[in-house]
Amino acid sequence: MAARCSTAALCSFFLLISAVLLRFSPLPAAVAWTAVCGAAVSGLSVLWLRRGDSRSSRRACVLVLGDIGRSPRMQYHALSLAKHGYNVTFVGFLDSRPHPDVLREENIKLKAISEFRGIRAGPRLLTYVTKVLAQCLQLLLVLLSLDLQAFILMQNPPGLPGIAVAWLVCWIRGTRFIIDWHNYGYSIMALSHGEKSPVVRLAKWYEHVFGPLASHNLCVTNAMKEDLRKNWGIRSTTLYDRPASAFRETPAKQQHQLFLKLSETYPAFKLSGCGDESPELEQTAFTVRDVNKDTVELKPKRPALLISSTSWTEDEDFSILLKALEEYEALVKGGESLPPLVCVITGKGPQKEFYRTLIDSLRLEHVQICTPWLEAEDYPVLLGCADLGVCLHLSSSGLDLPMKVVDMFGCCLPVCAIRFNCLHELVKHDENGLIFKDSHELAEQLQSLLSNFPADEGKLASFRTNLRRSRGLSWDDNWDQNVLPLIQL
Repeated sequence: MAARCSTAALCSFFLLISAVLLRFSPLPAAVAWTAVCGAAVSGLSVLWLRRGDSRSSRRACVLVLGDIGRSPRMQYHALSLAKHGYNVTFVGFLDSRPHPDVLREENIKLKAISEFRGIRAGPRLLTYVTKVLAQCLQLLLVLLSLDLQAFILMQNPPGLPGIAVAWLVCWIRGTRFIIDWHNYGYSIMALSHGEKSPVVRLAKWYEHVFGPLASHNLCVTNAMKEDLRKNWGIRSTTLYDRPASAFRETPAKQQHQLFLKLSETYPAFKLSGCGDESPELEQTAFTVRDVNKDTVELKPKRPALLISSTSWTEDEDFSILLKALEEYEALVKGGESLPPLVCVITGKGPQKEFYRTLIDSLRLEHVQICTPWLEAEDYPVLLGCADLGVCLHLSSSGLDLPMKVVDMFGCCLPVCAIRFNCLHELVKHDENGLIFKDSHELAEQLQSLLSNFPADEGKLASFRTNLRRSRGLSWDDNWDQNVLPLIQL
């Protein structure tokens, strides 16, 4: 009904423009008629772009100006929309493989866009401007080529130039525009360019101008909801991240299968030393399978499995973890009764090679570090195998929460997380994890939590028990309560 009223209003508007031009224009008749024709063509173009059918109200576009495979929250949005009968066009980069559930869902269609680099010669500003202009044109053509959608749901950041283009397309086509605020784009840019950079100031102005134009807004924390209201004039709905159903504790047999798979590439998962190499036993560093009985057990004397995940960007300083691991090594060499440690850091990103060089320079005997990129289906399984998670996410705005911790909690995995504003909305210190401020405090926490490993007692076991008791709403239930009412308005 709203779309029909909007179309009627546009027709009336263009007719009024034409009448005024013909009646009152001091211009020559030929010029006036040219203007009338131009207005008519513009009106007809908009009407053509707004053409829909009986299925238009059940179509939705999910837009992320980034890698779909590394955008879990937007993938969950797409799956929830598909579950409720929407035909979803998921627009974004296809650099890595999306979640299998997304690929299997018949109601989700992936629409790949390219990441432009801009002109590589000349000033840095020229590179950035040409990149933005090329991305604008591509997005405009892609979004206008889609069948009429009920709404576009877009992730921010990255929002430049996506917010402006998506809003323009929604205005032209008479559809709704929803922004899901994960953070502020300008605050992330400030990490590498500095707060006083002209590019950062432009990005902040851009978000302040175009952000309030959305029909509805979602955000990830109550702290961000309040900041959007107070400083941006934006009313929003808090949609806390929740783990997907794939994130759960991993049974011993499935752990063994994953460890065997990883041991083909990463020696840390292989059986080492002179253990029992009986042909009746199939072993990894962590598990042993009785071939005859087809039973799997965790080894009583096994390394502790520490896991962290990252996009290898400026908002995570992994030198903090590496220094803590060096202190842990020194504690073991000093006679402390602590288990060997296997540290897995997963993810892709621009600073990965920099940190790989640092890792290779370390001389550790009791700590092994590996940095795999896991397939989407293997990542939750590995989280469900781990003994402790570490989060080094430092929010650029102090208003968002790390999705990786949400996933870890879904697997009932206790976490050590670096302190920043609003982290308390997720990590409850001394209840489901610990919060640290520097590498030395992290090393002390590792010592405290792993001192009696793998005994089923102590703080680590207590945190895991608390997580099992407080799983809370699932993503689906949370989404149905907070987002479904918005899109059904």
